[in-house]
Parts: sequence; structure tokens; C-alpha cells
Amino acid sequence: MLTTLLVLLGLAALIVLYGIVLYNALVRARQMVREAWSGIDVQLKRRSDLIPNLVETVKGYAAHEKDALREVTEMRTRAAAIPEGNVADRAAAEGMLSQALGKLFAVAEAYPDLKANENFRDLQTSLETLESEIQMARRYYNGSVRELNVKVEAFPSNLVANRYDFQQAEYFELEDPADRALPQVAF
Repeated sequence: MLTTLLVLLGLAALIVLYGIVLYNALVRARQMVREAWSGIDVQLKRRSDLIPNLVETVKGYAAHEKDALREVTEMRTRAAAIPEGNVADRAAAEGMLSQALGKLFAVAEAYPDLKANENFRDLQTSLETLESEIQMARRYYNGSVRELNVKVEAFPSNLVANRYDFQQAEYFELEDPADRALPQVAF
């Protein structure tokens, strides 16, 4: 009888310990998602800070290309106005901003003096580097989201996730196929 009681107590202790391990894994995964989103946010902020310099440089050479310049400025403002944590809307706005930047660079192709301008080349290189870093941050974020979402859905961690209200996170992805297309600029 005593042996049975000790076995049951030991089994109960193992179940509680396993629950604690699962809970901590879920907390760790949620924190990784938050950290990953912070990484994306930092890169997007860096890009947003770089855009006014780029627009001003292009303005000096291509003053009559107001539509491309206005679109970049509007998309930057729209992306900056989205509340923190709204991943889907932020992804859509950033996709539109990327498209507008693509159009701006296509416009710059028509101005050899602008393309040769050292300041413009430096800004363009910085922006291309940032775009690469944003892409890496998005992949890291989406990997962290995948890990959390698997833990929230998979048995037995889903029992702990449901009990303590862990939610799935949203992927940072482009939903509009037009955001993936190369910008078309006609002169």
C-alpha cells in the first residue's frame, strides 16, 4: 500500500514537473516571437529613417517625378502609423512601401547624374543592405512564430497552452501577390 502511494505521488510529481517544463517552453517561445518582432521593428525603423534622405536626394535631380516621391512618403507615413503588434497590417504596409521604393529606384535609372551621385549611391546601398537585413529578420520572426504555434497546437503542450491562454502568433508575410511583383515604371 505504501509503495503504491509512493509510486502515485512520484507519478503526480513527474506530471507536475512536466507541466512546468511545458509552460516554460511556451513562455520561452512567446518571448522569442517578441524578440524577433523587435528585430523586424528595428530594421523597419532604420529603413524609415533612411527614406527621407533618399527622397531629398532624388528630389534634387528628378523634381518632376513627384508621384514616385509622394508615394514613397505616403507609404512610409502609413507604415509608421500602424499600431505596434499589428503584424498583418504592418506587413501589408511595408510591402506597399517596398513597392514604392522599387518604383523610386526605377525612376532613378532614368537620371544618369543621379545614379552617379555618391550620396544617392550610398543611400541606395544602405537601403539594399537594410532590405536584406529585414528579410533575415522576417525569416527569424517567422521561425519563432512557427515554433510557438507548434507548441500551442501540439499535444500535450496544447493542454498547458490552453490552460494559460497562450495564443498563436501571426506570420509576417506578404498577402497581396502584387507586393511580390517587380515594380513597373513607364516613361
